[in-house]
Amino acid sequence: MALRAVLFDYGMVLSVQPPAEAHAALLRLSGLSEEKLDSLYWANRPAYDLGTLTGEGFWRKLAQDAAISLPPSTIDELVAWDCRMWMDENSAMIAWQLALKKRGLLTGILSNMGDAVLAAMKRKFDWLDRFDLLVWSYQLHLAKPDPAIFRYALGKLNVAPAETLFIDDRTDNVDAARALGIQSLVFSGIEQLRADLVAHDLSKELPLP
Repeated sequence: MALRAVLFDYGMVLSVQPPAEAHAALLRLSGLSEEKLDSLYWANRPAYDLGTLTGEGFWRKLAQDAAISLPPSTIDELVAWDCRMWMDENSAMIAWQLALKKRGLLTGILSNMGDAVLAAMKRKFDWLDRFDLLVWSYQLHLAKPDPAIFRYALGKLNVAPAETLFIDDRTDNVDAARALGIQSLVFSGIEQLRADLVAHDLSKELPLP
């Protein structure tokens, strides 16, 4: 079955490694050790992705879990720096999405995403409008690797799993997509993606990035 659509994760696929100065700002503003901050950050992220917490609520909950008191102004700064973590785009992947569109394929973003980060993305990235589908987890209260969010995206694009390529940097998300019959690749960089497309015989259907 020929490919008709390519679904992209956002973080660490369409964006690149978060800048060190943003992470340093989170450490400075919170006053936490790197180990403590990172532990609480990722422990609370699923609730943010699901829309149970807002961006502000995420940092208030993190402060509560760390047993620290942070004024509203510091919470606002933490939200802003957290958004900054995910604002450096992967220009090669964005250029590839445009090449896929020109080839006639449908493209979409399927991302675990909180409200504040998405608001910052919309202010900065006009290329979001080039995608045929934008699926943000917090808006649906569904997050990868839940199969339901993949089925939602497939339904919106009106494509079969075998007609779809999904690209994500997390193995658990890729495994979940593969279990539904979606052709899926773990993203670790543009060179590896190019090699994987060739190895999986997908370069006959897709332009290489």
